[in-house]
Amino acid sequence: MLTADLVNARRRGAELTLVSLGDDSRARAEDLAVRLITAVTASVGRKLEEVTAALEAVTAEARDYKTKDGLEKLLTDRCDWGAATEVSPEDIRREVFTLASTMRAALEAGEQLDREAVLEEIARRRELAKDALEQALFSDLRGAQLLLRFEAISARELVMLYERGQAQAVLLRAVKIAVEIQAASAGATRAFFRRLKFLQLLHVITKTDEGYKVVIDGPFSLFESVTKYGQKLALVLPALEGCDSWRLVADIRWGKEKRPLVFRMQHQGATPPRKREPPLPEEVAALLRTFTALGTAWKASPKTSILDLPGVGLTVPDLVFEREGAEGKRIKVYLEVMGYWSRAAVWQRVELVRAGLAERVLFAVSSRLRVSEEVLGDDLPGALYVYKGTMSARVVAERLDALWAREG
Repeated sequence: MLTADLVNARRRGAELTLVSLGDDSRARAEDLAVRLITAVTASVGRKLEEVTAALEAVTAEARDYKTKDGLEKLLTDRCDWGAATEVSPEDIRREVFTLASTMRAALEAGEQLDREAVLEEIARRRELAKDALEQALFSDLRGAQLLLRFEAISARELVMLYERGQAQAVLLRAVKIAVEIQAASAGATRAFFRRLKFLQLLHVITKTDEGYKVVIDGPFSLFESVTKYGQKLALVLPALEGCDSWRLVADIRWGKEKRPLVFRMQHQGATPPRKREPPLPEEVAALLRTFTALGTAWKASPKTSILDLPGVGLTVPDLVFEREGAEGKRIKVYLEVMGYWSRAAVWQRVELVRAGLAERVLFAVSSRLRVSEEVLGDDLPGALYVYKGTMSARVVAERLDALWAREG
């Protein structure tokens, strides 16, 4: 992933805009990409310092220095590095230093330690050639690591990745992001919402006349470490590619002074190919497995139906539980796992139920959010399940039965 210093952007008043690649600059970028990819491919099996030298040998015009640095960063992210030997460098160093200390203590006054003798003795003990021992001695140092594998990519794909990477680097500095989306199919919309939940991003969804508006908290809105959350947020852009049209407005903090600026992006085009929906978050998948193993009358399955109460809000459940009720009527209860979301998001769900959401919904909330289950009364079709650590399938089954009983 690119960092902010590798972004080619300009500030215009209160807005930050990316410098887009025109036909000429794109051609130069793809030429650079070809030569850089060739350099890395030819360097598999070599030390990091040698790979670095090969990349530095690729020339670029002064106006393309930042582009070259960005392409290099993306290429090295696709490299797997490892020690030059399977022998533990730490163990070897320990043996060498221990033997050297013993041999030094046995020296007569005025004698000097014979370094070669120490290495030859350790090599004999380990049944290694002395050159191999010396190579392994500091093989865990960064510069001595070997390029073991390189994930191949075409020049055109690398340049496209660079363009997306610049926007992602900007979003790493976001306080808040607002995205308006339109999708021709409900499946594409659900896939985008599921992706947001899978990434565990703090967001609020509202319906608009043309589609949906999603407001996402950015890394710079949090009081804790922003790195991990920011990396997840950067994956919003690939997730948006499944939507027909979208407009993104981000409030960011840019530069060393963290100047408040606005960053905008938009896309409008034909419906892209339908992509496979992202997997369930691990805690939800784990609950689904353990619940299924209980063998209750409830049948659980993944579901991202959009439950909407016009004028109030909506919710996107993770699972749906079904069973047969009175007179053969099918009963459904939805589950939305809110985990470690904000308290504000929980209260929005509470207000949604109080305002008249008809569907039966169970909201699973971490106890760290300090919300009481009693905020939703027994006369409503929604309930809170506050859990510590991990969700209990048996408790979920009990809550489902309780919600079913409310319907008589």
